[in-house]
Amino acid sequence: MQKRAKATRRSLLEAAAQLFAEQGYAGTSVNDISARSGRTSGAVYFHYASKEGIALAVVRDRFATWPQLTPAYADRAVPPVERLVALSYDIARALAEDPVTRAGARLWAERAVIDAPLPDPFALWTAAATRLLAEARLAGQVAAHVRPAATARALVRAFFGLCSLTEALEGAATVTDRLTDWWQLTLPSLRPAPGAHRPPGE
Repeated sequence: MQKRAKATRRSLLEAAAQLFAEQGYAGTSVNDISARSGRTSGAVYFHYASKEGIALAVVRDRFATWPQLTPAYADRAVPPVERLVALSYDIARALAEDPVTRAGARLWAERAVIDAPLPDPFALWTAAATRLLAEARLAGQVAAHVRPAATARALVRAFFGLCSLTEALEGAATVTDRLTDWWQLTLPSLRPAPGAHRPPGE
């Protein structure tokens, strides 16, 4: 029974995510979610209590937790800056292709009309970027002036702005191309100057 309940809950969440991504929060009703999932409206209310509840669950499922981050950025066999860049492409692809991630991003953008406190979707990604930049700085792979926390905040905000504007202006299919352009511009400002040495004790 528990397995069946989990399957029902998941099917409702995925149906809601598809609709939120396509139509937005205000344009989606509980009846729409019921029809898309093939479940009753009663099932929606049983598992999520309200439309706000299912919107919150959608944001938490991917966009606010980034479950793919942990294994990807922990592989120390790969240089930290390379891991940071690879993570950005993974997230960009999810924002372009994964319905639950796309829905989370749209719901966050529409949070003013949702009567529920949505979690900060950028905290884990910023923390991961901070750790990678700190690791890179200790290894001398980024310039000594790079402050990991401040740089991570700037990179994450610029990254999400790039993804949002690119999709709005050109479509999701071009996001990874524009991300390549952005990294080609950004990476040289992070790298140490040729011949530079780390200060003693760092």
